[in-house]
Amino acid sequence: MTRLAHIVRHPIKSIGYEELSHASLYKGRVMDFDRHWAVAHEAAKFQGQPEGWQAKMNFLRGVAGPELMAIRAQLADDAVTLDHPRAGQITLDLDTEVDRGRLIAWLRPLWPDNRPAPSHVVRVPGQAMTDMRQPWLSILSLDSLRELGAQMGADLSIHRWRGNLWVEGWPTMTEMDLIGRKIRIGGALLEVHEPITRCRATCVNPGTGVEDAETLVALETVWGHKDFGIYAQVIEDGRIAVGDKVEVL
Repeated sequence: MTRLAHIVRHPIKSIGYEELSHASLYKGRVMDFDRHWAVAHEAAKFQGQPEGWQAKMNFLRGVAGPELMAIRAQLADDAVTLDHPRAGQITLDLDTEVDRGRLIAWLRPLWPDNRPAPSHVVRVPGQAMTDMRQPWLSILSLDSLRELGAQMGADLSIHRWRGNLWVEGWPTMTEMDLIGRKIRIGGALLEVHEPITRCRATCVNPGTGVEDAETLVALETVWGHKDFGIYAQVIEDGRIAVGDKVEVL
């Protein structure tokens, strides 16, 4: 049976990943608390809190600061706990100015000195700071990941790819043939829109924050492109859980 193997969210854009056992998906929305906050840098095209969605170039990202990729996150009630192998652990209430300042201070040693410095925490009510303006989730294939890893001679973590939903049981790379199709996962229905083109953040080991695998070269060599995973939009509310059946309609 094709099944849902992992559910992942990223409470702060590019700063920590969290695995879940279940989630509720809602029509026309991203996963709750996915990219709920983001950290702008000093060269951002806006000041203070923007009025809506902003492009990824305005924020701290793993492609510019590889050490960010090694942060883990856990969201509970009003607090998010971050953990990094070098920076240690911090628990924050990001609705308070004091803790927003604490986050900026905690991040500074993990961010390259030659990049615009972390500036402030961004939160736009009702708008996730995902890479795409549209309210899409990302769906990836464990089978494709295993094949890519086998071709590279590496055990590739799912967290290199910052995906939301990982499916097990699809033939390798057949997810790329699902553009325009609908997918039933548990009680939710999603429609696939386009493939995800990857950047060098995927070259970083999320256990160490160090680049150690040429994933983009491998994608080009094995499949002739840099796409890995697909974007989809929820078109029917529903609850999903790890182990749920995944059906292409």
